[in-house]
Amino acid sequence: MDIKAIVDCKTLLGEGPLWDVEEQKLYWIDSLGNRIFRADQNGKGVESWPVPANIGSLALRKNGGALLSLADGIYGFDFATGEAELIHRVTHKGDTVRLNDGKVDRRGRFVTGSLETTETAPLGLLYSVDTDLRVSQIDDGITVSNGPCWSPDHSIFYFADSRSKAIWAYDYDIDTGKLSNKRRFVAFGPEDGLPDGATVDAEGCVWSAGVYKSKIHRFSPEGRRLMTIDMPVVCVTSVMFGGPQLDRLYVTSMLRAPVPGIEETGPLAGSLFVIDGLGIRGLPEYRFGG
Repeated sequence: MDIKAIVDCKTLLGEGPLWDVEEQKLYWIDSLGNRIFRADQNGKGVESWPVPANIGSLALRKNGGALLSLADGIYGFDFATGEAELIHRVTHKGDTVRLNDGKVDRRGRFVTGSLETTETAPLGLLYSVDTDLRVSQIDDGITVSNGPCWSPDHSIFYFADSRSKAIWAYDYDIDTGKLSNKRRFVAFGPEDGLPDGATVDAEGCVWSAGVYKSKIHRFSPEGRRLMTIDMPVVCVTSVMFGGPQLDRLYVTSMLRAPVPGIEETGPLAGSLFVIDGLGIRGLPEYRFGG
């Protein structure tokens, strides 16, 4: 296993690595630096675009451009012009709430959640953006929404409320996009960090960044810990398989922790990393269908 920093981008809050199999490019974001990045599999040819507010996640669209979760709503984004256009403004439960992590299911829906920025109150919601751009609420009572992803057959939806120190599993109705039967998938202990960004590999195992403790964890479909990787930064934030064979694990990080009591001291803080030699492949990500 080989871990290396491939882009020293010093993201304030790097998040949302997304490998696009069509372009053979990696996208990621700086949530607090209000920026989208794109590069090749080795971190070369970096391009970036500013966005007009804090960004939680992006989904590439089948017909070009992207769908963005910005602080106050869902936006369409044109990479050619750099313009972001509001599609749906979200009514938050307070002025400390913003949209955060999101992913696309195999039917082309975009599932994205919100977080309470002081990380102390369960004011966040979970939304589903259908392919016709209708937005519906599918869960509530969330403090920090993170790590949405699906089992390979999309019958199970995984989701982390980071401050609950757990990854949750739901039954997922692929026809309707509805959730049911919420249960705890895994609980994180004091040395595991908090569950942050996540992905599922081709074997159905869940990978989660253990933020604030330098960890990446791999769990079996039954919730058994299979592997823990120690990273060279404290604030590791999200993971995604990519590369031509989908066998490279990309990892984002943040420059400094947004909560008191956590100190990032590593010189590579805020970098984009890649881990090679795992011998494990991921699954291709879907594009938004609208």
